[in-house]
Amino acid sequence: MSVKKTCRVVMNKWAKTKALLKSKQVLPFIPDTRKFNYSTLNKMLRLYSMVYIKPELGTHGNGVIRARLLKSGEYAYQIGTTEKTFKDYKSFYNSIQNYTNKKSYLIQKGIHLLKYNKRHFDTRVMVQLNPKGTWETTGIIGRVAHPNKIVTNYHSGGTLMDTKRLFAAHISNSEIQKKIHTLNELGVTTAKSLHKKYPGIRQIGLDIGFDHTWTPWIIEVNTNPDPYIFNKLKDKSMYRKVIRYKRAAAAK
Repeated sequence: MSVKKTCRVVMNKWAKTKALLKSKQVLPFIPDTRKFNYSTLNKMLRLYSMVYIKPELGTHGNGVIRARLLKSGEYAYQIGTTEKTFKDYKSFYNSIQNYTNKKSYLIQKGIHLLKYNKRHFDTRVMVQLNPKGTWETTGIIGRVAHPNKIVTNYHSGGTLMDTKRLFAAHISNSEIQKKIHTLNELGVTTAKSLHKKYPGIRQIGLDIGFDHTWTPWIIEVNTNPDPYIFNKLKDKSMYRKVIRYKRAAAAK
């Protein structure tokens, strides 16, 4: 039996991105993503002013770098809580390359995420094959970035919150329901698209962020998402369903 058919966990971000780019339904929601190198970083900074540099293999937001082309013409990047500024591109690039240590990285267009109490936030959307073998969005939770960090991941100091509470800071209750529906639908569509390439997967966790136009951007897709973050919500119904579906999939 081929690896393609048995693979349940896909770690490589570039492999997942390439698979999803083939879907006409998912493509509009994937930020411009390219392989990291000297010329591509320069081009993308001039296109977008802000980009994120991510390891192809990595979890919990570890190793993520935010790079910016400042209005002054200087270059800056931030890792964790540390930010460095450079007057010329070559010095800037060489410093980043020393950090990446020749490992494979990707560059992704930076999305200016909405904020809650001056902190950026996104959502984790859990999508699972239900016991009937149909893809279903089983959980949505908000992730608010640590005040001094560039990633929203809980394991990197982010705060988990009820999604509706985050959205309520920006839109009405009726609009909130529409956005939740959008996340549900996009989650299922993405799962189906990735499943075509990797039929062995049983669950995915999508990190989806909104910009000021409320466009949902798929920042990352995880095929081995942490189900226990949903236990942090006061309402345990999502958590119970996520765990029930996870156990049912594991038994097959």
